[in-house]
Amino acid sequence: MVPLNWPLRAPPPQDMRWLRVEDASAVAACRNAVLAMAGRLQFPASRADQLALAVTEAASNLYKHADQGSLLLSVNRDAEAPGIELVTIDSGPGLPDVSAAMRDGHSTAGTLGIGLGAIRRLADFCDLYSVPGHGTSLAARFWPAPGQPAIRCAGLIRPITGELECGDVYGAIVTGDTMTAVLCDGLGHGPLAAAAATEGVTAVLDEPVGEPGALLERAHRRMTGTRGGAVGVVQISGQVARFAGLGNIAASILSQGSRKSMLSVPGIAGYQARTIRQFGYELPPGAAVIMHSDGVSSRWEAAGLPGVDARDPLLIAAVLLAEAGIHRDDASVLVLRS
Repeated sequence: MVPLNWPLRAPPPQDMRWLRVEDASAVAACRNAVLAMAGRLQFPASRADQLALAVTEAASNLYKHADQGSLLLSVNRDAEAPGIELVTIDSGPGLPDVSAAMRDGHSTAGTLGIGLGAIRRLADFCDLYSVPGHGTSLAARFWPAPGQPAIRCAGLIRPITGELECGDVYGAIVTGDTMTAVLCDGLGHGPLAAAAATEGVTAVLDEPVGEPGALLERAHRRMTGTRGGAVGVVQISGQVARFAGLGNIAASILSQGSRKSMLSVPGIAGYQARTIRQFGYELPPGAAVIMHSDGVSSRWEAAGLPGVDARDPLLIAAVLLAEAGIHRDDASVLVLRS
């Protein structure tokens, strides 16, 4: 088992690459991008070749079968040696039989059909979620050497079209038996929004002692003089979640096809916070706690995504970004497990 490094932080721009896959040339671009990333991380040559094959298959599937497909390559620094995460999302048409699609030799277009099965075989972790009429989301992790840490927390960020740097930033840290996580949406877009959000996240992670209300108050003070933004802080200990939010950070508990929203209060961290309030919630066994910025619409329905709450946190984040992400804004999703 690979040891985890904490705290977890959103990847900087140089560790993340979103690519649209809407024509044949994008497949080669995805392959070249992951080979460059693997080279920078000093992946063994044989492992880099396997990774390139998996990414080529994933991009080919998007080009051949999906509408509005996007592929993300991101450095994962959860373990001692950094790995690479592969995420694909699209807007449809969905797969009628996910288990069949993940088998080697299965094809939906008269081709050899080894793509998804090959990705699962090559990756240290791979999972797929699809509902007919909705999109399909794939999440996979590749380490330079075999090993798979237990993932309790994962997030995704996507900058607004035209920007390299995302104004949404997240972080999480474990102290004792308590996980503390923060998501900050800096006002506006680009580097200044990212700088504001980073101040808020750093204020929480540097000294995560105290309850969410106190940590949110500290983030509010630290963001004075920046653009400001919306901040949500959640703590999970046992089967209890405590949450404090300021502004448009949506937080909810997802369990067995139902979604329970957690309350945030109006305001702008760094500028206006008349009253900061904290709320406590019971967590059902196996529940996922989700925070997202307003770059992800809050109108997504848990009932329309059956079984998603039981999946890996990275895959849950991908599904929600595919289902409700808004391209005209920075978007972020952070998913935590008790």
